[in-house]
Amino acid sequence: MTAAKPWLAQYEAGVPAEINPNEYTSLVDLLDQSFKQYASRDMAAFMEVRWTFAQVDELSRAMAAWLQSKGLSKGARVALMMPNTPQYVVAIAAVLRAGYVVVNVNPLYTPRELEHQLKDAGAEAIVILENFAITLQDVVDRTPIKHVVMASMGDMLPFLKGAIVNFVVRKVKKMVPAFRIPTTGGRTVTSFNDVMAQGRNLKYTRPKLVATDVAFLQYTGGTTGVSKGATLLHRNVVANILQNEAWFKPEITKLGNAPMTVICALPLYHIFSLTVCYFMGARMGSMNVLIANPRDIPGFIKTLKNYKVNQFPAVNTLFNALANTPEFAQLDFSGLKVSMGGGMAVQQATAEKWMKITGCPIVEGYGLSETSPVATANRLDNKAFNGTIGFPLPSTEVAILDDDGNHLEIGGVGEISIRGPQVMAGYWNRPDETAKVMTADGFFRTGDIGVMDPTGQIKIVDRKKDMILVSGFNVYPNEVEQVVNMHPGVMECAAVGVADDKSGEAVKIYVVRKDETLTEAALKSFCHEQLTGYKCPKYIEFRADLPKTNVGKILRRELRDEKKAA
Repeated sequence: MTAAKPWLAQYEAGVPAEINPNEYTSLVDLLDQSFKQYASRDMAAFMEVRWTFAQVDELSRAMAAWLQSKGLSKGARVALMMPNTPQYVVAIAAVLRAGYVVVNVNPLYTPRELEHQLKDAGAEAIVILENFAITLQDVVDRTPIKHVVMASMGDMLPFLKGAIVNFVVRKVKKMVPAFRIPTTGGRTVTSFNDVMAQGRNLKYTRPKLVATDVAFLQYTGGTTGVSKGATLLHRNVVANILQNEAWFKPEITKLGNAPMTVICALPLYHIFSLTVCYFMGARMGSMNVLIANPRDIPGFIKTLKNYKVNQFPAVNTLFNALANTPEFAQLDFSGLKVSMGGGMAVQQATAEKWMKITGCPIVEGYGLSETSPVATANRLDNKAFNGTIGFPLPSTEVAILDDDGNHLEIGGVGEISIRGPQVMAGYWNRPDETAKVMTADGFFRTGDIGVMDPTGQIKIVDRKKDMILVSGFNVYPNEVEQVVNMHPGVMECAAVGVADDKSGEAVKIYVVRKDETLTEAALKSFCHEQLTGYKCPKYIEFRADLPKTNVGKILRRELRDEKKAA
């Protein structure tokens, strides 16, 4: 079935069937080309200050030289623990250009989570924003960290503005808890600005990299158990950049060669933002508008007023939050050409609200940390929400497998499995875990259940483990949530299975109301109009909010665990 690749006939004119993943030996080659080609263009914007590609080139080279001066071997792991700030933009390029491996760390991790990741990765250095240094303080002596680069929010801003920002962050908002990083065992702690000053006077040596060298250890969110590092080679990420570029090309061509403005609100430690915002931005000469705290919706909207935005990648929860804020609708959307949804299922209700406000449809794609990340996407010229994750990208095969690894025919429901140059080399130091997800013929088993139609378009039915079994019938939470979210009184929701004496399991829905007068009876009645009986929620619980990952994915697992503990 996969040999036929029915999806190729559905590609937009100009999108190739294959890309050449060997076009660049490494991400460093790709970045070097962009730094030269787009030297005078703006690469990043933050707090109304902009940095050109040439400036990021110079700054990242200085940091790379400083890191090399510490005697780290080629392939050493360097952790980055920051929200979206200009220091992060510099550090990603610096670590790669030094010949090291980037280990992206969620800055909101607890000490336990941070310790696990630093030890598991074997990270010898970390670049961290001081706001989160107290977390590192608690565990650093139990990790391999030898060098700490301490950044402050105002580091890269003009002197006076930077001083004011640091004063407000530290003294007014009190966002930097007191900390002391121990320097036992010769550990160094150096400020970001000192690293820059020293690095400018140090010799930088361009590393000899090959396509199979490791570029990133991208840790999975831990929603399926212990957090594991997906080992992404330079070739994997290069391939995905080129795959995305090929997919975007027909629409981007329509814009001419004008520099594009991209909203980088998803955290750069997340693979979606890393590839689609950072590396695609570098490849295409775009400017990323860095949003450090996208949960501050008023502040976010205030920032958006300053830019004519062309691309807006986000997750459903962020699209939904903005679409439900009246001030957002007052913005100028005349430049918005692409709204990309990923990371979680885009809800129809959200997509329709967004389209009504912006005039730009949300184009849904699909991927995972293990696939660098994008594997499938809808055509960018789609004008209406279709509830699918689209077609496999160039050089990508998708198969639907049964539990025994057999390829199912078109229309069969099974596990979405992916083969292509963007698929990881495996989980870092976990051959047993790698063996569980890789088939003998090179397909990565995603854990998501889906179906492919005759055109090659794929629809996710659900996560394997999230499926609810009601009296022997499969109920997929995504379907229930899609319906509940269509109710005008609902802001967002999550469906889980709970134990039930009669049916084994029953559907329970947790709901955040948009209309406080919405009742359980009214919502149940609405569901019965849209869903067959066994799929309807037996229980409804209204809540002020729902547990989410820092990327905005709703954590059904936490709701399930909470119910079990009760």
